[in-house]
Amino acid sequence: MICALLDAVAEAEFAVVQERVAVSASVLSKHVAVLMEAGYVAQRKTVRDTRPRVQLRLTSDGRRAYRAHVAALRAIVDAAPDD
Repeated sequence: MICALLDAVAEAEFAVVQERVAVSASVLSKHVAVLMEAGYVAQRKTVRDTRPRVQLRLTSDGRRAYRAHVAALRAIVDAAPDD
């Protein structure tokens, strides 16, 4: 769901992603760390209203991998027999 959310935008604030996926900050941080280690997500630290913020975005590899995954899922669904 994180990649789906980030695929729809150029970048998103960590808190917005957290709210949309409805998980704690620590759970999201762990998932983002795994995605960053894979090279799929990048983060950029900013300051807004004197408060630190973290912006997340899909990398080119992340966007390509996510879209390939979605295409593979669609192919499975399309190949399923109609009941």
